[in-house]
Amino acid sequence: MVPESILSSHAKPYSQACENNKAAILGCLVEHFAGVGRVLEIASGSGQHAVHFAAGLPHLEWLTSDLDSNHAGIRAWIDEAGLDNLQPPLSLDVRQHPWPVTDIDAVYSANCAHIMHWPVVIEMFQGVSQLLPTGGLFALYGPFNYSGAYTSPGNAAFDAQLKARDPGMGIRDWDDLSALADGLGLVPVADHAMPANNRLLVWQRA
Repeated sequence: MVPESILSSHAKPYSQACENNKAAILGCLVEHFAGVGRVLEIASGSGQHAVHFAAGLPHLEWLTSDLDSNHAGIRAWIDEAGLDNLQPPLSLDVRQHPWPVTDIDAVYSANCAHIMHWPVVIEMFQGVSQLLPTGGLFALYGPFNYSGAYTSPGNAAFDAQLKARDPGMGIRDWDDLSALADGLGLVPVADHAMPANNRLLVWQRA
């Protein structure tokens, strides 16, 4: 679910955006995931984040997942990395239940909420709330609006591009996500500013 990804000459997917933001995101995950054992990544996309985070968080097990069509690229990154704590991708469509995983302490996802239609965002949050134990964490990265306002002209232009591509896509508003999370027992614990007018939002299962 990383639309800006391209294929290299070796058919390994590559996203420049992932390269640009991975260090900043890891800096926050080191803090929030310090006591975490198993993390599920929803929509692993190119696989670059999974490799970087698993290497930077060797104490935990990182489980990748995505639609089947993205598995080959994710596996290419995983095979090249050779990390013991990085697992091959699970087949996960957040609209299908039950999810094919249990015993997860935290969930991470990047750049998916604005690509998913809103009913699918709801299903993702519902699935996360059902999967996480009390105290479990959900970290969501991407561009977000606040009180209906864009945080930058670039985000406004990006939102217009998304909606031109598919009217169901679009940058999600913090107020809507907060109300959704609150109704599912997910309590906000952090909102980190990230590069390129993105944010890393973190909730905890009450």
